[in-house]
Amino acid sequence: MNSLLLTGGRVVDPANKFDAFADVLIQNGKIAAIGKSLSAPANTDVFDATGKIISPGLIDLHVHFREPGQTAKENIATGTAAAARGGFTSVVCMPNTAPAIDNVGTVALIHERAREQGCVNVFVTGAITKNIAGEELAPIGGLKKAGVVAITDDGHCVQNNELMRRACEYAKMFDLPIFDHCQDYALVTDGVMHEGYWSTALGLRGWPAAGEEMIVARNILLAELTGAKIHCQHLSAAGSVALLREAKKRGVSISGEACPHHFTLTDSAVAGSEKFWADDGKELLKTQSSAPEWPSYDTHFKMNPPLRSAKDREAILAGLADGTIEILCSDHAPHCDYEKEVEFDYAPFGITGLEAELALSLMQLVHTKRMSLTDMIAKFTVNPAQLLNLAKGTLSVGADADVTVFDTEAEWVFNREDSVSKSKNNPFFGWKLKGKAVATIVAGKIVWSESNALAAV
Repeated sequence: MNSLLLTGGRVVDPANKFDAFADVLIQNGKIAAIGKSLSAPANTDVFDATGKIISPGLIDLHVHFREPGQTAKENIATGTAAAARGGFTSVVCMPNTAPAIDNVGTVALIHERAREQGCVNVFVTGAITKNIAGEELAPIGGLKKAGVVAITDDGHCVQNNELMRRACEYAKMFDLPIFDHCQDYALVTDGVMHEGYWSTALGLRGWPAAGEEMIVARNILLAELTGAKIHCQHLSAAGSVALLREAKKRGVSISGEACPHHFTLTDSAVAGSEKFWADDGKELLKTQSSAPEWPSYDTHFKMNPPLRSAKDREAILAGLADGTIEILCSDHAPHCDYEKEVEFDYAPFGITGLEAELALSLMQLVHTKRMSLTDMIAKFTVNPAQLLNLAKGTLSVGADADVTVFDTEAEWVFNREDSVSKSKNNPFFGWKLKGKAVATIVAGKIVWSESNALAAV
């Protein structure tokens, strides 16, 4: 019998409304017992979690691992290693690969690679439309049978409202949530950063917040019309939060997610004048070891949707705090160095995010007292699990032993050389962060640990 006993930690399981100091016994890949001073069978490994938080394994429902076709940027082996280092036991891959995940064969390929090379659970989404072209529906029923957990054209947005309506109807028929990258191409056009003061000052093409809000409104109407479960990805605009809040009050089956870069940074980062917020909520100038010349035009601050104004940032934080936005994720989007080392206009959108998102979320949400630790953990565990109908996100006895152990108070510097992702396009390198995963356990096996904290009894 394979056994692991976690001792001395504070167990926080939002799914069961459990928050107490307790031990967790794992046997044969399942949660066997939770309680104080548990006894364990002989030859049980013991992990001392004193002073740490023991939570259900964290879930990131929005990552790009670039396999197949773009493995110079990332692959399942390196992507899952980054996930494990960040404290994530489950990830959900987006379908905008090359070729796109729009057929049964590609889904099977991802599942096979995940079994062979992945160190955490890898779930797959399928495309809404063939080749993510927005013109013809993908075989949604076949994708469901192949094991996808949602459908999305992430990286693109279906512009044809009639086509999106039919996709919603099929998604409901097959009990699949439909994720949408909310972007109205006619409004966004060729924008590269948030339309506002800084886009004007820097001479860069603006991307209006209305380009996101228009599609969020469209999705609310379609959710009401079809009854489909629509999830709005990586929200960034104040108007989007307001629309979502009002719709949820009416009982519309609409949900949303937010990424740490959107509630930590603002568009002023592109100018090299970015600010961050201390634990007490006070605004401070970010300390940099080598301050960039103004303006910086740093392409590591170029993402889709773009970093927005301070007002938008505060709205995202408020939406997270009041439950309007139920899910946290990274939108982990790796790119090769040479792709980002070009003029701002020509650089691809996106940053890596798996390794720092737990710390950034703790800093912005918990340490600032915007929300409780339990509420934050729920946004990484039970909430995404329920959206995707996954038997994950809980420490219930008999559940899969996916567990994250983390230290809310650990201070560390996020150094480029410490990242295990294949790509290094991250704007938070050099930042002093607070909060860190110390062990990641998948099916009862420690797949990553900051130190050798095991002993046998």
